Amino acid sequence: MDLFGILNFIGGLSLFLFGMHVMGASLEKRAGGKLRSILEKMTTSKLSGFITGCSVTAVIQSSSATTVMVVGFVNSGLMSLRQAINVIMGSNVGTTVTGWILSLSGISGDNPVIRLLRPDSFVPVVAAVGVILLMGYSDKKKNETGMILLGFATLMFGMSMMSEAVSVLADDPGFRNLFIMFENPLIGLLAGAVLTAIIQSSSASVGILQALAATGQITYGAAIPIIMGDSIGTCVTAILSSIGAKRDAKRAAMAHLAFNVIGAAVWITVFCIVKWTISPVLLTMPASLLGIAIANTAFKVLSTAVLLPASDKLEILVRKMVPDSSDKETTPEIDERLLATPEVAVARCKKVALDMAELSISAFNKSIRSFSEYSNELAAEIRREEEKTDRLQDVLDSYMVKLSERDLRASDSERVTEIMKVIGDYERVADHAINILESCEEMRDKDVDFSDTYKYEFHVISGAVSEVLDLSEKAFRNDDIEIADKVEPLEDVVDTLKDELRTRHILRVKERNVPVEVSFIWTDILTDLERVSDHASNVAACVIDQSEHTLKTHEMLRDRKKKDDDFDTMFQWYAHKYNA
Repeated sequence: MDLFGILNFIGGLSLFLFGMHVMGASLEKRAGGKLRSILEKMTTSKLSGFITGCSVTAVIQSSSATTVMVVGFVNSGLMSLRQAINVIMGSNVGTTVTGWILSLSGISGDNPVIRLLRPDSFVPVVAAVGVILLMGYSDKKKNETGMILLGFATLMFGMSMMSEAVSVLADDPGFRNLFIMFENPLIGLLAGAVLTAIIQSSSASVGILQALAATGQITYGAAIPIIMGDSIGTCVTAILSSIGAKRDAKRAAMAHLAFNVIGAAVWITVFCIVKWTISPVLLTMPASLLGIAIANTAFKVLSTAVLLPASDKLEILVRKMVPDSSDKETTPEIDERLLATPEVAVARCKKVALDMAELSISAFNKSIRSFSEYSNELAAEIRREEEKTDRLQDVLDSYMVKLSERDLRASDSERVTEIMKVIGDYERVADHAINILESCEEMRDKDVDFSDTYKYEFHVISGAVSEVLDLSEKAFRNDDIEIADKVEPLEDVVDTLKDELRTRHILRVKERNVPVEVSFIWTDILTDLERVSDHASNVAACVIDQSEHTLKTHEMLRDRKKKDDDFDTMFQWYAHKYNA
């Protein structure tokens, strides 16, 4: 091969790898919520886990990407180690789809139907359709489909370039001698592992092997050990992704390695025994593109058949390989590995935001209790929960900035905006809980006691605020518009209550029946309660925004009050319920 042949091979390899990356990323994006739905339906059964891993990998065309996702899921608590092992086994089979697609390059014949199946016949059409979908439409789904087709066309064109570049080696004695050396099973196994570790894609390494097989110089005896080595090399990506992760995430990556090493060890042993005892003619025959795809699939399926029934034992093994530690692990709320699957990352952000909402509401309810049941322990709990909400807001804010930089679907982008707005409101709710607590501590320090009238009024308005908080949280949790619509009438009742109670308080002050200390503390508490209600209203408005695809919260609330015939009815009902 001369210099230009080498350059053509490098160019073909580059296009092949780029096309595979673009196609896989676009397939993952186009799958969208379906991918998330598949993962959410994961169960603990071996078969469902295997099918899930196989399906997801067949969609995104990369077992490495699936395994990295699984490591992220385990690290974030979305998946157990046992589930992860079953998914990983399925991903090994799912990745063989690529080899079958690439084997189309080996089709030959003059029959028109057969010629239509050849890449050089349909790839130009696929590329043209891809360009039309990408550049001729503004619809994002059509654009993503266009990118899938263009990625596929690029991949196949790169494959063709590689095959053409190495075709001159068909009669090269040096090239033939090189692959004679690979007929030593252990050397072939090592070569496959190293190649795949470098390019971090077993699908790509199988594709390269298929391109080289077009020379007719690679026998099945050399190709099969290389295929087995590919499965070991692909584990590098998952192992690297587990660095700095929780212990179970490291175990998931180790399970991937153990599965592939054991599978390769078992079948390379069988291969050696067959080769050295029976010496079948097949092993000396030139490998075809289709034959390599079949061998790759057969190896992965046989490995899974041996190890899937023993997945429980594999879990025990990796737990021994990565033992428990006496050191307490800190669990990251959101794993950055999930950024590779934005729709799953967005769902995880929503879950963490809900955790933050629960902490915030808990802090508020405890601050209400502290009005009549103050204790140092209760005060410490409120402050701990407020600190946790601050930390969760920081985590979510920084994570969602990174998430926003990804190419998100419109619905995911809207969800990120909703979450970023909502967590700001819940952080302020927790701050107001601290303000109420400090007012209660001031009561204790100054030995202030409210009259029964004030206690009753506090009970009424705090009950209304607690209900408006609960309604807004349920609306946010379930994306429930009907519940969200109940929030604003109740929030208006809280505003009316605050004004009414403040007016009553001023009249008492004028009658000089209220100590100065009581006056200041009561005014502060009413202000904090009313502002908590405002933040709850903002959360409900965000839920309505999300459903109506708008960001104009305050305009939306004004319009809804004008247009909603039930608003006055709900307002009157709540006003009667919280009549002080």
